[in-house]
Amino acid sequence: MHYQSTIRLKDGRDCVLRNAGAEDAEEVIRIFDRTHEETDYLLSYPDESTLTKEGEEEFLKKQTESENAIELFALVDGVPVGLAGFSPVGDKEKVRHRADYGISILKEYWGLGIGRALTNACISCAKAAGYEQMELQVVAENKAAIRLYESLGFTEYGRNPKGFRSRITLWQELILMRLELK
Repeated sequence: MHYQSTIRLKDGRDCVLRNAGAEDAEEVIRIFDRTHEETDYLLSYPDESTLTKEGEEEFLKKQTESENAIELFALVDGVPVGLAGFSPVGDKEKVRHRADYGISILKEYWGLGIGRALTNACISCAKAAGYEQMELQVVAENKAAIRLYESLGFTEYGRNPKGFRSRITLWQELILMRLELK
């Protein structure tokens, strides 16, 4: 699945949204590690990362060639600042209609419209891939992300009060959200 567009950020700069390809593996790992270091809202900590350049190259190649998954890069002034993507929840008939969404953006670029643009791009691609539902999990304290998702039509369908066990705050409640695409 291929995607590319340019958006204007709230600060007037342009941001390119495009597929993260195999050639971007090192930058993807750098962004992944840095975003996971900057916030306690993501699934893992940088010291838990098992990403390798070779493994990431293979993953990104598969995502680019896939008809039902994507990994997007956000670049400002040619510098990668965020990632977002979706993959199938599973390949069984009962769950083929569901896409699992994830996003991470460098903290210094929060609030500029990159999250909205990446999410909208993934929604558009998920629809084109034939999904009927996009799903995500968000830490309940992440109010800005929740507002963004709700403004795009995502609705809460459940909570897990002990979804994450944080090194910093102990338990973090996860909100499960979904968006109907059809």
